[in-house]
Amino acid sequence: MTFGEKRCLEAGFCRNDHLRATATVRRLSAPLACALFAATPPSIAAAQTYPVKPIRLVNGFPAGGGTDIMARLLAPKMVEALGQQIIIENRTGASTNIAMEFVVKAAPDGYTLLVNSSPIAINMSLYKNLPFDTQRDLAAISLFAASTNVLVVHPSLPARSVKDLIALARAKPDDIKFSSGSTGTTQHLSGELFKLRTNTRLRHVPYRGTSPSLTALIGGEVEMNFGNVPSVLEYTKAGRLRALGVTAAARTPLLPQVPTMREGGVDMIVNATYSMHAPAATPRDIINRLASVVTQAIRADDVRQRLVALGVEPFGYTAEETTRWLRDEVTMWAAVVKAAAVTAE
Repeated sequence: MTFGEKRCLEAGFCRNDHLRATATVRRLSAPLACALFAATPPSIAAAQTYPVKPIRLVNGFPAGGGTDIMARLLAPKMVEALGQQIIIENRTGASTNIAMEFVVKAAPDGYTLLVNSSPIAINMSLYKNLPFDTQRDLAAISLFAASTNVLVVHPSLPARSVKDLIALARAKPDDIKFSSGSTGTTQHLSGELFKLRTNTRLRHVPYRGTSPSLTALIGGEVEMNFGNVPSVLEYTKAGRLRALGVTAAARTPLLPQVPTMREGGVDMIVNATYSMHAPAATPRDIINRLASVVTQAIRADDVRQRLVALGVEPFGYTAEETTRWLRDEVTMWAAVVKAAAVTAE
């Protein structure tokens, strides 16, 4: 008797009190069922029973932020599909590096997951000597949503289109200032990417958070900003800011009159992305199941309605698509960080 057959019999897997018609049935059915059980690969066996306990969804941002909101929108739907509690755990600090390292070092059993946004790609080149690599040490589950950035300017700036802004910036190198919530954010690096793609020189002015950076723009301390749709929408509607272009592949329904950056002649697509990941050695069957659950959750009617109201687009990428997306994002931001000579400690 093999170890698998012994384990099967000890667990009572092969007992069937209703089919004990003859001794022959007992002799034939038990070894056959146990042999099948013993031959089942561990990853498949784990996926068939997963999950059997609560799941931790680790988030590197504070409660109430965009990534936290995304996690809390997904969690109830995931609970419905998986039948286990989802515990959202905020491990903040170091631009989500603390949360990422925690998940990288967690047991690869599907019970500790990471939800993150753009830092998962940006930090690989922004920070030196990180003790992990997001492509090597994390398994992608799903890129499930994204929110585009919007190039907005102060109404006093004589630029009513992206082309106007480029011409103005070239005529006055280093004269136009753009704000961001911090060095290394998508706000900041969107500005750096704009400079690279348009061959212009702008001055970056970092603030302590998105709100202060927009307050500075509204107050005329700086002239431009790449803010996400939810943060700038009301200001553009009130005429306190002028939107020139969205950094998405298509126009956003919330600002349908604003062209894309590509329509304005600048090839740049930048999204505030929301994705889920697990430790690298997590069984593939568990990864695929989680990806399916996340996709179903993000496409539920009530979740979609909430996302649209927030200016967020549901994606629902597969694990393979998310892996390719992360590779491309890491490559793109590495080039921007290098060209702009941006570093963070």
